Amino acid sequence: MPDSSPTYTRSQLALRNGQDRDSIWCAYQGIIYDLSASRLWRNGKHYEHWAGQDLTDELADAPHTDGVFKRFPVVGKLV
Repeated sequence: MPDSSPTYTRSQLALRNGQDRDSIWCAYQGIIYDLSASRLWRNGKHYEHWAGQDLTDELADAPHTDGVFKRFPVVGKLV
């Protein structure tokens, strides 16, 4: 990811939770992804996971690998 990519704080990420705004964003390993187009993230929830958060520590419990994030556009970096 280029150094010129936009950066967002955890507070800014939390606003993109699919409830306060239409945007559904999640972070993984310092990169923020836009999951808004995913039918599995409707209303900002995916199983027991909530949008607007860093999911790095939660991925170990998922039935998929981090390759799933390649399907979604990168928004910026989490700082």
